[in-house]
Amino acid sequence: MDNLERLAIFIGILVIMMVWEFYSPRRKLHYTRRQRWLSNISLSIINVLVLRFSIAGAAVWASTSTTNQWGLLHLIDLPNWLAIIISIVLLDLAIYGQHRASHQWSWLWRLHKIHHTDLDLDVTSAVRFHPIEIVLSMCYKVICIYIIGASPVAVIAFEIILSSCALFNHSNITIPLTLDKLIRLFIVTPDMHRIHHSVIPSETNSNYGFSISVWDRIFATYIDQPQAGHINMTIGLAEYQYIEGVAIQRLLLMPFKNSTHV
Repeated sequence: MDNLERLAIFIGILVIMMVWEFYSPRRKLHYTRRQRWLSNISLSIINVLVLRFSIAGAAVWASTSTTNQWGLLHLIDLPNWLAIIISIVLLDLAIYGQHRASHQWSWLWRLHKIHHTDLDLDVTSAVRFHPIEIVLSMCYKVICIYIIGASPVAVIAFEIILSSCALFNHSNITIPLTLDKLIRLFIVTPDMHRIHHSVIPSETNSNYGFSISVWDRIFATYIDQPQAGHINMTIGLAEYQYIEGVAIQRLLLMPFKNSTHV
C-alpha cells in the first residue's frame, strides 16, 4: 500500500467523522470551528512538512530492516498472520506507554500539553500535536519496531489503525450508550477518550489508550464516566481556558515557556 492510498483512507475517515459530527454531535461546541480548526489544521500541515523533510517513512524503513532477522519475533517461528497480529498489539501497547509517559514526565508534558489545550473536542483534535512531539514519536516507534521485529505489513496496518482510531475517538459524535459500552470493550470510543481531555487532572491522567481499550483496565488507568458528565464537562487545561491563549503561534512556543504539570 503506497502513501496515496493511506492518505485516501485517512481523508475518507476524516470526512465521514466530520459529516457524522455535523448531523449527530455529542456535545454543543463552545467555540466556532473557524476559531479552533485554524490551529489544529495548521499544526497538522506543519507536522506533515516537518516529517516530509526529516524522517518521513522511517517506520516502514525500519520494518524493512527487520526482515533481516532483527527483533524478538524473529526468535520464534510464527505464521505470518500471527506475527502481524502480535506486532500490532505490541506496538499499540508501546503507544499506550508513550502516551502515559508524556503525562508523567515533565519534559514530555511540555510538548504533549499542546494536544490538551484544545478547548473543544472534535475530529480535528486528533491532529493537534507539536512538531517536536511528532518527530520524537516517530523515533520512538522506530526503536519499538526494531525491538519487536515488526514486518512492513504489520507496521503499515498499525499506522492505519492508529490514525483511524484517533480520528474516531476524538470525534464529537453520538453513539448509543449501550453500543458504546460494547465497543469500548475492544477499542477506545469517543466517550471513553473524551474523559482524557477533561480539565480535571485525575481524569486527564486516565484513559491513555488510542486504539485497544484493554490497556487502561490492565494498568488501572481506566475511568468509566467523567465527574461532570459528558455534556457539562470542561475540556482542556485549567491554565488555558481562553481561545487567544491557544493560537497557533502560542502553541508552537508553549513548550519553551514555564509549564504547569497536570
